[in-house]
Amino acid sequence: MAVAMEFYLLLSAAVFCIGLFGILVRSNALMFLMSVELMLNAANINLVAFSLAHGNLTGQVFALFLIGLAAAEVAVGIGIILVLNRNFDNIDVTDAVSMRW
Repeated sequence: MAVAMEFYLLLSAAVFCIGLFGILVRSNALMFLMSVELMLNAANINLVAFSLAHGNLTGQVFALFLIGLAAAEVAVGIGIILVLNRNFDNIDVTDAVSMRW
């Protein structure tokens, strides 16, 4: 039994909305980074779902590239979080406002 396309899109929209809610509400840099990852994974779900619907592997290949891009983004994000922790002794993104000119 195949899963209908609407379920994939509904799952993707739900994951994207959870990520967007996390970005808008949280001020913790680690939660911010995890919320961005949720939004990227929602895009991956869409790519794979449309790939399955059209019967080719193009969307799945793009999803693999996006997973690699997300891994690089996490590496840079963890580096930024470590600098925030070293300079401010916490990872609250609102404290970084004092780093402006």
